[in-house]
Amino acid sequence: MNTVTVPEPRTAAALAARRRKTEAALERVRQLTTDNRTLDERLKAARSNLRFQDRRVADLEARLTEPEPPA
Repeated sequence: MNTVTVPEPRTAAALAARRRKTEAALERVRQLTTDNRTLDERLKAARSNLRFQDRRVADLEARLTEPEPPA
């Protein structure tokens, strides 16, 4: 089976449309990259906060289970 491909027209309008499409795709990639970086930073902050809270809870649990010194 022979398939013949028809080349895209090389008119100024076609080239401009292709350029706009490429620029839009590049802008979308930039936006997704920025969004991904932002989400990564938020995830790291959330993990850090969770570790802090875990340590705080562990400290409080330890204080509750310590025997009180005699008065």
